[in-house]
Amino acid sequence: MSNLTGASSFDLTVLDVKASADWYTNLLEVSTRRDFRNDEGQLIHVVLSHPSGLTFGLIQHTDRGSSKFDERNVGLDHLEFIVPDVEDVYNWAKRLDELGILHSGVKEYEHTSGVMVTFRDPDNIQLEFYASKP
Repeated sequence: MSNLTGASSFDLTVLDVKASADWYTNLLEVSTRRDFRNDEGQLIHVVLSHPSGLTFGLIQHTDRGSSKFDERNVGLDHLEFIVPDVEDVYNWAKRLDELGILHSGVKEYEHTSGVMVTFRDPDNIQLEFYASKP
């Protein structure tokens, strides 16, 4: 069996790569690791990185559709950012408030081992900050 490092990277398709890169940079305080342009010079892919080691890309396809994300379609349901503890989830909810980003409020369910706050990016992709309960 092949080993995995535990690190992961992902790419999200977005409608406006510059606007999405700005939004994620502002929220997560990530930096641009590199960007790619097509033959016409149009920005089509931005790779962002966080000091924690999280790296992810945002891709704008030139032959894209125009609809926003809908988790009810086959593919991604939501993306979860794991944080160290429950207090961090509450701190992220405060940060979302400061940035004027609508969110679910912190949710603590008895049927799950965690606490989360859910929100959406500019393309309607559902995101969560999540921590396991002690």
